[in-house]
Amino acid sequence: MSSPHLPKVAGIDPSLPAPTHTSDPVAPPCAPGPGPGPAVQDHLAAWVSDLTTLHELTERLALTGTLEDALDELLRAGAGLVGARRGLVALEPADGLGPVTTVGLGLGRADLGHIETIPRGSASAGHLLDGLPEPDGERRSGVAHPDIPGEPELDPRHREVAARLGYSASYAMALDPPAAPGGTAGATGIAGAARPAGRLGAAAWLYDEPAEPAERQRHLVGLYCRYAAAHIARLVELSRARATVATVQEELLPTRLPRIPGVRLAVRHRAAPRGGGDWYDALPLPDGALGLSVGAVTGSGAGAVAAMGRLRASLRAYAVMEGEDPVAVLSDLELLLRLTEPARSATALFAYYEPLPRRMVLAGAGHCPPLITGERRTEFLETALSAPLGMLSCWEAPSVEFQPGRGETLLFYSDGLLHRTGEPLDRAFARLHRAAASAPGAVRNDPEGFADHLLRTVLPDAAFPDAAFPDAAFPDTTVSDAHRADTAPAGGGRGGGGSADDGTEDVVLLVAHFD
Repeated sequence: MSSPHLPKVAGIDPSLPAPTHTSDPVAPPCAPGPGPGPAVQDHLAAWVSDLTTLHELTERLALTGTLEDALDELLRAGAGLVGARRGLVALEPADGLGPVTTVGLGLGRADLGHIETIPRGSASAGHLLDGLPEPDGERRSGVAHPDIPGEPELDPRHREVAARLGYSASYAMALDPPAAPGGTAGATGIAGAARPAGRLGAAAWLYDEPAEPAERQRHLVGLYCRYAAAHIARLVELSRARATVATVQEELLPTRLPRIPGVRLAVRHRAAPRGGGDWYDALPLPDGALGLSVGAVTGSGAGAVAAMGRLRASLRAYAVMEGEDPVAVLSDLELLLRLTEPARSATALFAYYEPLPRRMVLAGAGHCPPLITGERRTEFLETALSAPLGMLSCWEAPSVEFQPGRGETLLFYSDGLLHRTGEPLDRAFARLHRAAASAPGAVRNDPEGFADHLLRTVLPDAAFPDAAFPDAAFPDTTVSDAHRADTAPAGGGRGGGGSADDGTEDVVLLVAHFD
């Protein structure tokens, strides 16, 4: 069957950045004879323009810091180089260690779903991303389908999907990163994470009409995909390292909260991408008592996570031995920190609760003060008259004793909750106070619902997709600018001002409701 349409050669998209300079080839001063002819000059000028464009595109790609941004940039730049309007990239590392994702340009989720129904690995040419050759040295070659409706050897489902989505041609390129130095593909890199070994995936661009890129365009997009694959491989390694650190961090924290008569607990924890040093703990103690703690080690990354694990385990031991004296617990922890982690400091808060007399004693070391809220009061408990651990040669601070009333809720939290508001610290404290005071009656007796209410109110624009938080973006909730900051405590927390919610800090919420 002959093609009903003659394929046309796609041109470079005029929306691509123009070259920053042009080249007017001039013969060397001492060169004998006439200079290069007009045809040669035009050829050289075209290649200078192409390489300048390629340089600008790879610079833009290098500025991306996340996999999602890098894949989006790859699709946009590749579409311009081959003259297409739509495309998709499938990230499927050959070593099977993930991450796995598919991103579209000009294609919705339903469109990508239709493309996924094209059979893969069939005897005939099947999926858009099938049949890509292995790299041949420095060369990168793709697979073109210049006239999908007129190619009878294609899988019928392929032609059916193309007609449904309105594309008539495609060009696909594999993402093959260069081998690691010394041929160590698959070795470990950042924080022990495996470097991607083998093919990362592939990208395909779609034409509305029968078309195919010219040889010059194929060469340029091949060079670009080579750079893109190397950059994406680094981001995949970084993503794996962050996932490893996050997993270790979660394993170092309690997997379940204890059940103590008269006290119901809830926790929300969101680890920073690089892994932070924030912790929480709820520990059953002798005689039916309960120990509650939150804290934060300075720094981020695997080192901070490891230091956090050591410090939290030590605090547990001290709590079992002398938990009824929170000052002694933190004093011992401070001595341990100075001896074993001399380059670090930490903030911490430890509370000892006895159910029968309904008495709580707590002490803080530079950590954000807890918040007690109920029908009759919402106030911060003053624990700011203390320094962080590791800052003084001999740490000591007063303890605070109080009786939580029936139906009251006590909130422990990390300063990441305040910093992620993006506001100065006093306004962030005021926002937290207002969120607790305005909690509806339906959630006041439910620690899980109360924790969710606080997050939605204090961080209305944030979304926390891990298991510790609800898998949904928090709805918009505004806090009046007229709300007074005089509800904020005199101190507490690390740092004197807010910062934008860039996700670089852990968020911890530990809620205790007293029945």
